[in-house]
Amino acid sequence: MKTHAISSAHLSIDRVKEIMNENYQLVLSDEAKERIQACRDYLDCKMETQKEPIYGITTGFGSLCNISIGREDLSQLQKNLVMSHACGTGDKVDPEIVKLIIFLKIQSLSYGYSGVQVITVQRLIDMFNANILPVIYSQGSLGASGDLSPLAHMSLPLLGLGEVYDNGAIVNAAEVNARMGWEPITLQSKEGLALLNGTQFMSGHAVWSCIKAEQLSLAADQIGATSLEGFDGRIEPFTHAVHAVRPHAGQLATADTIRTLLQGSQIIAQKKAHVQDPYSFRCMPQVHGASKDTIAYVRSVVEVEINSATDNPTVIPQDDLIISAGNFHGQPLALVMDFLAIALAELGSISQQRVTQLIGGKRGLPNFLVAKPGLNSGFMIPQYTAASIVSQSKQLCMPASVDSIESSQGQEDHVSMGANAATKLVRVALNTERVLAIELFNGAQALEFRRPLQSSKPIEALVAAYRKEVPFIETDEVMFPHIEQSIQFLRAQF
Repeated sequence: MKTHAISSAHLSIDRVKEIMNENYQLVLSDEAKERIQACRDYLDCKMETQKEPIYGITTGFGSLCNISIGREDLSQLQKNLVMSHACGTGDKVDPEIVKLIIFLKIQSLSYGYSGVQVITVQRLIDMFNANILPVIYSQGSLGASGDLSPLAHMSLPLLGLGEVYDNGAIVNAAEVNARMGWEPITLQSKEGLALLNGTQFMSGHAVWSCIKAEQLSLAADQIGATSLEGFDGRIEPFTHAVHAVRPHAGQLATADTIRTLLQGSQIIAQKKAHVQDPYSFRCMPQVHGASKDTIAYVRSVVEVEINSATDNPTVIPQDDLIISAGNFHGQPLALVMDFLAIALAELGSISQQRVTQLIGGKRGLPNFLVAKPGLNSGFMIPQYTAASIVSQSKQLCMPASVDSIESSQGQEDHVSMGANAATKLVRVALNTERVLAIELFNGAQALEFRRPLQSSKPIEALVAAYRKEVPFIETDEVMFPHIEQSIQFLRAQF
C-alpha cells in the first residue's frame, strides 16, 4: 500500500494525480501534527487573555461580526455554523472531485495557520483513506468567504450529520460513523470557520480540470494528426522554421509533436494536388499551442493555491497574530478557470471544424464518409452532435468571474463566483472530450479511404487500438454506442 505524508513540502498537480490514480493512503507527518497542535495551543492560550473580540472565534459570522459570543457557547457556535451553512442544491459533485476537495482541505489545514484540532484533520484523513466521501452539491457557493455551502456539506459527517458515499451508495453519515467507530467531533473555537472558509471546492475542481486539460491537449494533437492524414493534408505548416519566428512555447511544442507523429507516413509524403489546407488543419500549432500555454499558466496559479492556507482569520503563532483578512476570496482561481474553459472550448471548436471538413466530400473522400451516401447518411449526424456540444461550450464560456452579487447584508459585497466558474469548467472539459472522441470516430473512418497507403507508426498504432473498440462503418447502423465507446477509449488511451 502506497502512502503520502501530509507535510509542508510543495504539492504539485502531478503528485496529486499520482495519489488519486494509485489510491494512496494519507498519513499526517509529525511536522504537520506539531504545526497544527502549536497553532491550536496558541489560539487557546490567546483566548485566555484576549479582551478584544476575534472575528468568527468570539463573534458571529458575516454581517453578524459585531455580535459577541460567550465562552460557554463557542463550541455550539461552530457546530451551528456548519449546520446552518449546509444549503447546497443542484447536481451532486462527482465523488472523484469530492475526494480531491477533502485532500486539499487536509493539506490547507496542515500548515498550522487555521487553529483546528489534530483530531479534526485526522478524521478527514480517515474518511479519505476509507473512501467515505461526503455528498456535496454543485450549487451554493459564491467563491468568496470560502466555499461556505459545499464545504459545510463536506464537514457535516464530522459531526455525525449529512450523507456520504459508501461503496458507491449514498447513506446516512451517522450510520457509517457508527460502523467505523468514529465519534462525532466536538468542534472547538474557530474550527467550523476553518473548515468552511477556504477555496477547496474551487481548487478541487481546478485540479481535476488541469489534469483533464493536459489529457485533452495530448489527445487533440494525436487525433488532429489522424484527421490531417484522413484529409490528405500537408506537413509544411508544421515546419520548425515557421514557428521559430513566432516562438510561443505551446505553438512550438504542437508543431514538433505533429511533425514527430507523422514521420514515416506514406500519406503525408505523397504529392498533394492542393496548395493549402483549411485553418482547422493548418493552424493546429497556433490554436492547440495557445491552449497549451493557457493550461500551463492556469496550472501555475492552481499550484500556488493548493499550497496555501485559505481560511479566515489567519492565525500566525510565530508572529503573535490573528488577523481577519481575505485569503478565502476565490478571485485568483475564478479568473484562471474562466480562462481554461475558453482554452478547452477552443480545442473542441477547432476539432468540430475538422470533422466538418472530413464529411464534406472533399479530396477524394465520400460524402459523410460512407461508401454509398444517399442510401446511407453515414457520419452526417455525429457532426450535428459535435456542433451542438461546441455551441453549448461557447455559451458556458461567459466568464463567471465578471459577476458579483452582494451578500450577508453588504458585508460581503464583492464575490468571485469562482464556484460557478469551477462547475462550468468541468462541463466544458467533458464537452471537449466528447467532441474529440467524435473527431477520432471520423478521422479513423476517413483514414481507411486512403488505403493501401499507410500513415506513420504512431498513428497506425492509435487507429489499430481504436479499431478493437470501434469498427469501420460500412453502412448505416446505430451510432450512439460507438460515440460512447470512443469517449471511453479516449479516456483510457490518454
